[in-house]
Amino acid sequence: MKSDHLAGGGPAIETAGLVKTFGDNRAVDGVDLRIERGTVYGLLGPNGAGKTTTVRMLATLLRPDGGEAHVFGHDVVREADAVRSRVSLTGQYASVDEDLTGTENLVLLARLTGHSKKASYERAAQLLAAFGLSEAAGRQVKHYSGGMRRRIDIAASILNTPDLLFLDEPTTGLDPRSRNQVWEIVRAVVAQGTTVLLTTQYLDEADQLASRIAVIDKGKVIAEGTKGELKASVGAGAVHVRLRDADQRPDAELLLRQALDADVQLEPDPVALTARVGSNGDANGVGPSEKASRALAELARAGIIVDNFSLGQPSLDEVFLALTGSPTDHDRTTDEAQTKEATA
Repeated sequence: MKSDHLAGGGPAIETAGLVKTFGDNRAVDGVDLRIERGTVYGLLGPNGAGKTTTVRMLATLLRPDGGEAHVFGHDVVREADAVRSRVSLTGQYASVDEDLTGTENLVLLARLTGHSKKASYERAAQLLAAFGLSEAAGRQVKHYSGGMRRRIDIAASILNTPDLLFLDEPTTGLDPRSRNQVWEIVRAVVAQGTTVLLTTQYLDEADQLASRIAVIDKGKVIAEGTKGELKASVGAGAVHVRLRDADQRPDAELLLRQALDADVQLEPDPVALTARVGSNGDANGVGPSEKASRALAELARAGIIVDNFSLGQPSLDEVFLALTGSPTDHDRTTDEAQTKEATA
């Protein structure tokens, strides 16, 4: 059941034509968003796409240069204090004091936000237990692992349960086990009624957590919808081929391109290829499944040995590639540096 503090109507976040520029660079270029309460909304894109800048404007850390943004009905410029009272932000880097212990960090923040000494220690102990950090409570944070630091950071963010939690790439650099732990924490926070805006460049993270996703690239929202809607937007499925001999991949790429009448992606694995197939039949009424079967036959006739062949729904990685023309592991660009400089 959702908390009483979420009572009321309207979306958690609504923006129209949101713009932010840094010199000649238009980091956010007319972003429109509508995010419902009590959900996880994913803002997906490569580094430099404008995700962090968008979050910082919504969190009132940056002033928009154009457009409008409202958080729970409050204008982020004219009613910044009202917005700040309802949100919390966990950035890409730990914001707690590494020279303090886990308990000391949480007690300090609790005292700064008006809790009594007794209530501060009680809340700190409660959060440390919930986040699996009780045994490390008396250790300095600088001796925590990466996953433990992210957990104490998120614990600090929800010391006073926010209506809206911004998570800006919360699992960057974490190992798979630590990432899963953070995901479970996010699910628990949302189950209590908090809305989460999650920015990430990890496709599986958005797939795991978000009920709706906006894909942002070069400061613009280029697609928005549920995971299923985004996947359906780029075709009925994807043909995955794994060859026995990597030397045959150039010939296989050409044959698949011709047989499927589709672009073929060369995977990092030197024996793997992927091609998207449309949701409708071609001019001759040949559907995607039949086209895939014919492609397999063409490969066999050419003497190209296939170890594995499958036709399935495209992954979010393939959706992102189709929408942006680029994989998600872009080199870092100026978005993060510019927002740091602007808020220093």
